[in-house]
Amino acid sequence: MEQNQCCHHQHGHAECIRIVPIFNHLKDSQMDLIAESAKTLHLQKGEMLFRADEEDDTLYIINSGKARIYRLSDSGKEQLVRILNPGDFTGEVAIFQPGSIHENYAEALQNTSICLIKREDLQEYLVKYPQISLKILSEVTMRLKDSEKQTTQVAIENVETRIISFLAENVEKGSGNSPTIILPMSKKDLASYLGTTPETISRKFTNLEELGLIKRLPKKKIKIMDLDQLLLHTE
Repeated sequence: MEQNQCCHHQHGHAECIRIVPIFNHLKDSQMDLIAESAKTLHLQKGEMLFRADEEDDTLYIINSGKARIYRLSDSGKEQLVRILNPGDFTGEVAIFQPGSIHENYAEALQNTSICLIKREDLQEYLVKYPQISLKILSEVTMRLKDSEKQTTQVAIENVETRIISFLAENVEKGSGNSPTIILPMSKKDLASYLGTTPETISRKFTNLEELGLIKRLPKKKIKIMDLDQLLLHTE
């Protein structure tokens, strides 16, 4: 981990604990107890939270900002694993596998505040509040499903279908048939996530725009002109 300021603001810790699904089901007094053992780390955009081969002994919870988890192939090519937003966490492997090391890299995509809880403290809470383990298992299971889906899409679907599926998955429920979405990552990271190149992403967006299916807007926004027609375009 790079040299960054760590501080102990109890209010910030309590807020961090309350927004993460693995803790926010607990009583206020229980969350306050967990918050007492948390530390806060502030990262500037581009700073690393951890690197591959470093010791994995901490649970990291995003309080504000955004970070990305990625791995490097033997040839040095980046593969995006996922984006972490407020309330998301990583490092759960450390809880159940003492002595484990990180296999991925974590980088702040913007100025980011992160809560840290050490393995020893977290294991103590798992004994006191076993329902936390079930919540962690549920979250990890969802990640595995997402990972399997991503792998399948890259293996059997063409790039345009992958892009359309990604856009559809980012539509908020109840936003109608002509929603506007905000891309949660850069074009480079989107290309990495979908197993293609930024140039191909640009070409496919242009094609979809020329077909009247989407409209690109400033600040990474995309207007889907007709969601039903967009989904039919994948068939």
